[in-house]
Amino acid sequence: MKPAPFDYVRPGSLDDALAALAGDPGAKVLAGGQSLVPLLSMRLAAPSRLVDINGLPELSGIEANDDGVRVGALARHADVLASEDVRRVQPLVSLALANVAHATIRNRGTTVGSIVHADAAAEMPMVLCLLGGSVDVAGPAGRRTIPADELYVGPLESSLHHDEIALSAYFPALNPGAGVGFEEIARRHGDYALCGVGAVVTGDTVVAGYLSVCDVPTVVDLSGVADADLGDAALEHLDPGDDIHASADYRAQLVRVLTARVVGAARKMAA
Repeated sequence: MKPAPFDYVRPGSLDDALAALAGDPGAKVLAGGQSLVPLLSMRLAAPSRLVDINGLPELSGIEANDDGVRVGALARHADVLASEDVRRVQPLVSLALANVAHATIRNRGTTVGSIVHADAAAEMPMVLCLLGGSVDVAGPAGRRTIPADELYVGPLESSLHHDEIALSAYFPALNPGAGVGFEEIARRHGDYALCGVGAVVTGDTVVAGYLSVCDVPTVVDLSGVADADLGDAALEHLDPGDDIHASADYRAQLVRVLTARVVGAARKMAA
């Protein structure tokens, strides 16, 4: 299918982009387009205007220091994944990005775009929540920072306002002596995961994040839980669902298996 007709603008400044977005309630932001363009082609989305922010190179930066990693709105998955500084400062970002779709998608798709698309089956929204990160956005009222635990309000729904543009995402650095792990199961490499789990272990603190299990990215504190009980303890806070790809029972079993594996890998890294 072909997309429904729409206007297209490619602003040369952030102010112009915000003005174009605010001037049309049916407008959508275009960055990498790896989520939006298929929706347009299938007519599952029909914006009246696309505001292409690829003419704003100041949004493409990747910064990593001892405090954390900041990824600009136009930074491609592949560039973030290739960054040795990102891998050193917050290895969970790199572990998860290696599982995002295929190389061709990573070459064009943007990490921030995936985050604000708010798909609970995607890797990076869960990683942002698990690490306690945030997203900086700009709108007519100025700039603001949205903590990850306030970003996701429902399936494919974030707390960004229609007239706001996400500028960057911030991932705090891994604490000294801490460890991380990530694993997911998909029918084919590059498909959306049937279940994915990330974990951060810091001393006696164990926190796990889940994708493709609930309607929104979900984080569970598993501190003090015996290793043999990790999966069942996590399921007390999760609500695995049925769909055409997997049953709720199968997803629950994946939660049990992957939680044990990923927490074990994080413990090994911490040690």
